[in-house]
Amino acid sequence: MYKVQDEFLWGVATSASQIEGAWNIDGKGMSIADCLRYRPEIDVKNYKKVNEVDTKEIQQALTDKESKNWAKRYGVDFYHHYKEDIAQLAEMGIKAFRFSIAWTRIFPNGVDTTPNQKGLDFYLGLVKELKKYHIEPIVTLSHYDMPLHLVLNYDAWYDRRVINMYEMFATTIIDHLSEYVKFWIPFNEIDSIVRHPFASAGLVKDRFEERNFEEVIYQSMHHQFIASSLIVKYCHKHYPDMQVGSMITKTTVYPYNSDPQNVLQSLKQMREVYAFSDIQIRGSYPEYLLKRFEQQQIHIEIPHEDISLLAENTADFIAFSYYSSVCAAVDTDGLKVSLANTTSGVYNRFLPQTEWGWQIDPLGIRISLIELTDRYNKPLFIVENGLGAADELTEENQVHDKYRIDYLSQHINQVLCSLEEDGINLLGYCTWGATDMISASTNQMSKRYGFIYVDLDDFGNGSFRRLKKDSYFWYQKLLGFGNEIPKEFFL
Repeated sequence: MYKVQDEFLWGVATSASQIEGAWNIDGKGMSIADCLRYRPEIDVKNYKKVNEVDTKEIQQALTDKESKNWAKRYGVDFYHHYKEDIAQLAEMGIKAFRFSIAWTRIFPNGVDTTPNQKGLDFYLGLVKELKKYHIEPIVTLSHYDMPLHLVLNYDAWYDRRVINMYEMFATTIIDHLSEYVKFWIPFNEIDSIVRHPFASAGLVKDRFEERNFEEVIYQSMHHQFIASSLIVKYCHKHYPDMQVGSMITKTTVYPYNSDPQNVLQSLKQMREVYAFSDIQIRGSYPEYLLKRFEQQQIHIEIPHEDISLLAENTADFIAFSYYSSVCAAVDTDGLKVSLANTTSGVYNRFLPQTEWGWQIDPLGIRISLIELTDRYNKPLFIVENGLGAADELTEENQVHDKYRIDYLSQHINQVLCSLEEDGINLLGYCTWGATDMISASTNQMSKRYGFIYVDLDDFGNGSFRRLKKDSYFWYQKLLGFGNEIPKEFFL
């Protein structure tokens, strides 16, 4: 038997921009997510092109008031289906539901002086519905959907004034939901700003033609760190029982082979992610990142008061997403490329690959747990893990997604092994996702992650009907074991 603590949070994870829809009703403003569309003419493995937007594309999005071409405008209409969806998830037996707040549903332009009451009412209704079923809300404050107004008028996160606007938004929703929410994550995958700066921070390269764009990215990164620290400070002062986490994209990086040069390269690549958690957990910029700034002549403004703010307001736990792993090599000529989330690396010949180019590495999630524990000695929380696949609906309205069951079974088995053998302090595990949703990386509907099938295609056609997949019943059975899970279940 695997034994887990009674308070362990088995759950599912989502984001507002991928599920809510209702992009222009009840006072909601336009966000950067409303400017991202599915582009069938682009290879879905080329994530950078799909998620980077120029000023011309934004203008096109502003003039097009329809939602058909802009998948995240309609999502899966969770805004109107949330009670139905939560009831189905509760029936499955989940203990936690991770979701995010749409900033523009609370402050439509980001600069508004008063919050939108209908937005506040929606999220209060949502958390009350979760609590009705004894489901713990895990709330992400910013998940790839900052107000478009701040992009067009304030240069997004590059402008330090945005920190105060975010703080107003965040503290407003924290106060409003304080009776119901214990766990908060200020930014989803905060390290992703270096890979897709528009989707993460609203940075449009052609708006910074007179500046070093890499410097713009790192200055914006710093502003997000300060904003996150302010949320830690606020919660610790006003709500001592709340916990605030730092979230990173945990893509495990292996050396391509035992060549010491490749081992060193893998360590360097992992530092590109750890820099973000180092700052939020240890409370200061690591020397290796400062050295990189010096060598590449990247200058960012860090006022003296920022140094003490970071040091005094570190995160309570490390939240992370894990989907895959990659290899690293100094010389990549002739080596096959592999993808992992929005990271790329060298193909690992020992691992299978999904049709979207992500390699399946269950042991990597256990390695990640060990690495993060040894580095930080802080509680961990797996807030995303799942498989994107092209599910098929049968004539009997069923989805036989054994491949997803296999993926989750193998990864959860490794998580439970780590809890049993590796001394891991793990708060919980959330699959990505709940129902199907719009893919963050490709803006597709057909790249499906959920336990519940949503009748919708890549162009917004469909009935939005919900249907339980085979994986739904598998996860339901797993959760039905309670805190003692037979090891044979994973064989």
